[in-house]
Amino acid sequence: MDSRPYNSSPHPSQEASLPDSCLNAARKCFAEVVVERWQLSFKAFQGALARSAAKRFGGNTFSAPQLEIYISSLHVRDLALACACSQGSEAAWEDFFAEYRGYLRAASAAILRCTPSDPSAVELADSLFTDLYGLSGQNAARSSLFRYFHGRSSLKTWLRAVLAQRHIDKIRAGKKFESLGEQPADGEARSAFEPATVELPSDPRREQYLQRFREALGSALASLDARDRSRLQLYYVEDRTLAEIGRMIGEHESSVSRNLERVRKELRATVEGLLRAGVVPSNGNAAAAGLDEAQIALCIQYAAEDAAIDLDKLLEVPKAQNSPGPDRPDANHRMKP
Repeated sequence: MDSRPYNSSPHPSQEASLPDSCLNAARKCFAEVVVERWQLSFKAFQGALARSAAKRFGGNTFSAPQLEIYISSLHVRDLALACACSQGSEAAWEDFFAEYRGYLRAASAAILRCTPSDPSAVELADSLFTDLYGLSGQNAARSSLFRYFHGRSSLKTWLRAVLAQRHIDKIRAGKKFESLGEQPADGEARSAFEPATVELPSDPRREQYLQRFREALGSALASLDARDRSRLQLYYVEDRTLAEIGRMIGEHESSVSRNLERVRKELRATVEGLLRAGVVPSNGNAAAAGLDEAQIALCIQYAAEDAAIDLDKLLEVPKAQNSPGPDRPDANHRMKP
């Protein structure tokens, strides 16, 4: 491991770099996630990874395997897109605008409790682009708000949190302004102002979106074959390691990892497709209308934030499928009833 001192918490405006021993892991990640047309340099990308790792490891040094494990937990494509935007890539900004403009307006509408086309929602969403873009030219990377995104959450979750904080700050600023305009009856000037406590309004459609997601996820899981369900059960519910799963189902550890990634992608695509087409609720009610892309993004974000979605229950296997065989774990590791 590189013995050089590691900057534990570089300011977003400062350059950061990874230890030499970790550069190969960073290059592998760079090759897998960075879109060529963004023209993002490896130096800028590994700097973004270094700032993210600094938040995770603090002042401690870390090895390449530790960084690889950390990278596997990151939303690395989101991090790369944010980094490319902060560097002023026009192509990256085109992709960001196309993918996130509708989502930002839907998120703003949820915060403000209005429709996405309402002028107030449009204003809140579009005002964020100024700070995200930052200054032009060489100073762009140093001033863009994207420099504070570390990839530990999805870009959508982070953007909604920034929007929510902007809304709270605006309310608080208004409260301060109103207080300064008020004068006590005795004419004495106020010596101090105590900021009001502002509660962020919740999205009234949140539970509806969560239910839609649960229905879609349940249908998607039910469509998986027994072997793929076993992989998910063992990894996410029983918390088995990749090596343990490999021994139990007769696969190499690397194959288990690749198959889990494949199943995750297939599940997400199926869930999004069901939400887009409209899901028939299990309670027998009429099929719900399909959702647009911004609404689907909110469904997925709310589900990621909600601990009440019981993956264990959704992965429950009927008793008839519990007998051990070549395509499922040993009977000693059956799925929970």
